[in-house]
Amino acid sequence: QVQLVESGGALVQAGGSLRLSCTAPGRTLSTWPMGWFRQASGKDREFVAAITWSHYTEPNSIYAAPVEGRFTISKDKDENTLYLVMNSLKPEDTAVYFCAARRYGDMSTDWTDYHYWGQGTQVTVSV
Repeated sequence: QVQLVESGGALVQAGGSLRLSCTAPGRTLSTWPMGWFRQASGKDREFVAAITWSHYTEPNSIYAAPVEGRFTISKDKDENTLYLVMNSLKPEDTAVYFCAARRYGDMSTDWTDYHYWGQGTQVTVSV
């Protein structure tokens, strides 16, 4: 079993920025496809961003339409950490944010394709 640990969630004003981090203590994230999802209170879990890479090619990433151009997903292989930089935050970005990893396959927007999950970190954007 792989444990993912998110951090960086906070209360921020609209227009502000945050950086979320996700690590796997004791494990190497390697080239697993990884993603960020979020779940607002009373709503279903939704896709935010995903990234995939190999030792031989540049990383490839995809984003949900509501965050395209504002959020950036990246991975620092030396720090073994997945990041989500969130700029120009809006109140509708308020949610618990989860990182997820797949053991195999390509990056996916479907949360059911991911095998490992973190516990989530709360992001609250005030008006």
